Amino acid sequence: MTEGKGRVRLRQAVLVAGELEPAAAALRSTLHLGEPYRDPGVGAFGLQNVVFALGDRFLEIVSPIAENTTAGRYLQRHGGDGGYMVIFDIEDQEDFEGTRSRALALGVRVVFEIALEDIATVHLHPADMRGAIVSLDRSDPYGSWRWGGPDWTGQIGTGAEGRLVGVTIAVDDPSAVAARWAKVLGVAMSDIELPTLLLDEGEVRFESATDEQSEGLAEIAVSIPFELPGGAETVELGGVRLRRVVEA
Repeated sequence: MTEGKGRVRLRQAVLVAGELEPAAAALRSTLHLGEPYRDPGVGAFGLQNVVFALGDRFLEIVSPIAENTTAGRYLQRHGGDGGYMVIFDIEDQEDFEGTRSRALALGVRVVFEIALEDIATVHLHPADMRGAIVSLDRSDPYGSWRWGGPDWTGQIGTGAEGRLVGVTIAVDDPSAVAARWAKVLGVAMSDIELPTLLLDEGEVRFESATDEQSEGLAEIAVSIPFELPGGAETVELGGVRLRRVVEA
């Protein structure tokens, strides 16, 4: 699915909430999730969080605990909870370095980066990428995930039944923004229905923002072995649509 040497996976979707615990309880109950990991490191950004493992992918909720945070400004601009960040795991080191280089060549600003022994991460400015903060990560060994907590640091843990399979980003110009994301990530793009990035076992779709839906992460798609509440295909949760996908 990718134009580079290795896999590019959608590894984590991040929501932002004004009140952490009610949002975490709703997400956990809806998707039958286990105990979340709470990362003390996000306190450096004026945040608290929970990270839930769903299969070998992750769902995170962040909530501001300090004044003048990026998350807090998002809540003010959007008038409440919503989608916040999309995190990709890039298998090949050369591909990972290429994503950063391509982003800079397109004028995309890097707002944060760090390299640890088992993971490297680069956060790209949402005003330049459009729609969400984009995080480019490379886990080592591939499939581990420090951001998921001790059970995933330098090793592969076990999550709840299911898998994160896609997200939908709402923007004013879906085709142009999709092309930019595809260029940075080095992945193929389909434009048969919605502009869609084709990833390893996943996808990122782009739809038009509306008067009711401002730009941002609008939908999270999950493959789960049970129905959503009421047997619905989608439910509203944390300011986004949560959509169930039934895989063959």
